[in-house]
Amino acid sequence: MKVFILFQTDVWKSKASRVCFGVFDTRAKAIESAKWQELYNCISEVVVIEVTINQFEEI
Repeated sequence: MKVFILFQTDVWKSKASRVCFGVFDTRAKAIESAKWQELYNCISEVVVIEVTINQFEEI
């Protein structure tokens, strides 16, 4: 099973600037939530990462 993690980050999308905003069951729900929370703006970007549940790996 896969889940999608929603992060807000700086415009360069560096891992150090990531802030987690939620875990979703579909990419569409993650993007819809980012738009509803107004996470997109001129100084930040949104990253949605797909991960597999019960698998040990670095994100």
